[in-house]
Amino acid sequence: MLPSTEFALLSRIATEQSANRAPSLVAGVVRGGELVWSGARGFVDDVPPTNDTQYRLGSITKSLTAALVMRLRDEGKLDLNDRVDAHLDDAKTEAFGRLTIAQLLAHTSGITSESPGEWWERSVGDTWDALAADLTPDELKLRSGKQFHYSNTGYGILGEIIARLRDSTWLDALRDEILTPLGMSRTTPHPEGAAAKGWAVHPFADVVLPEPIPDTGAMAPAGQLWSTVTDLARWTSFTAGHSGEVLHPDTVAEMRQAAAIDDGDVWAMGYGLGFQLIRQHGRGYAGHTGSMPGFVACSMVDQTSGTGALAMANTTAGVAILGVVIDLIRTADEREPALPEPWRPADVDLKLLELTGLWHWGSAPFHLRVLPNGWLDIYPVTTGRRSRFRPVGDDVWEGLDGYYAGETLRVGRDMAGVPQHLNLATFIFTRTPYDPNAPIPGGVDEAGWRSAT
Repeated sequence: MLPSTEFALLSRIATEQSANRAPSLVAGVVRGGELVWSGARGFVDDVPPTNDTQYRLGSITKSLTAALVMRLRDEGKLDLNDRVDAHLDDAKTEAFGRLTIAQLLAHTSGITSESPGEWWERSVGDTWDALAADLTPDELKLRSGKQFHYSNTGYGILGEIIARLRDSTWLDALRDEILTPLGMSRTTPHPEGAAAKGWAVHPFADVVLPEPIPDTGAMAPAGQLWSTVTDLARWTSFTAGHSGEVLHPDTVAEMRQAAAIDDGDVWAMGYGLGFQLIRQHGRGYAGHTGSMPGFVACSMVDQTSGTGALAMANTTAGVAILGVVIDLIRTADEREPALPEPWRPADVDLKLLELTGLWHWGSAPFHLRVLPNGWLDIYPVTTGRRSRFRPVGDDVWEGLDGYYAGETLRVGRDMAGVPQHLNLATFIFTRTPYDPNAPIPGGVDEAGWRSAT
């Protein structure tokens, strides 16, 4: 990056570390799957932290747990609409067995936000059997599916489902399926090597207090992991869709789609399937924040530009870690907007070319174009609904986003094989408005178009 951009990025984290009195703060910016800038302020054991210094991630761990669940879904080993008791069928799950995997992922299950007993983030964690036994009907705080209710406990349950279906442990599955393939060798359940100590900073004096770092046991899938700038940059790239062989980019995109909203009419925060969704400054961001006693962390990507950023600090409170990360993304994008890939002609199937151009839903005009990957993009000329589609059969397409996500598009051809109409979720699109030769439900008035009403 340009020196002026690097200085602006460093200035932002320097101001945050100094003004909000964090013992140390590290950060990075990610583009195109690569860490393109990193910076650090403060000290760890009297020396500046590096890209290899570990910090605790807190709830960013949840996104990795969610990715394991989505791998199981893509392999056909579970369905997101499965009830918990379809996979955890012992008596201890009776109180919460009717909750679904999707509800747990999106925090709409209604189960208690924190595990029963003492403050779990500062306590030695229980086993799964002990946690499950504590989850009585009283711990179901809201009707399942009613509303967003953030739940650490829900991710403890997901971790056990992963362990059962993999006949392993949550941690071993995580290492084998996520950390090792992504090259995240410095992401561990406990601090190893160079690692920051967690501190509470006194709110009214410049003194600090060490925080405990217990093993959280069965709650580990909700917040146990430690990581570094280098490793968290790899995860941030994953969030942006650079997911390698771990998950198909379409699945990662599905995780970034809103499944629950956290506030009112014009929402500013929501949740997908393991990712927090933020709206600020007219932009949409996906990723996760995290906190554990002594630490705060954040990893986010701009869903439009693809630029990502991350930051970690070893303080219990005070640092506006989400604000730092979003400011880093905005600074990078405003000062050095990413250049688009050069356009070049592509090979397009002639059957797809036949579909391009103007179509009409009733009298409303729409354009259909072929995307570089062979998908279709249908969008209104004036107002209306836009969606992309991928092929799932001969002249059959599946909606990927927008109003028509999951819906089926079928191409209707005439006797000569020429595309005559599109059937999209029962709506008929024709080349001319209300083509009388197309199978339009209700038919078309025989007198046709006229000049008077």
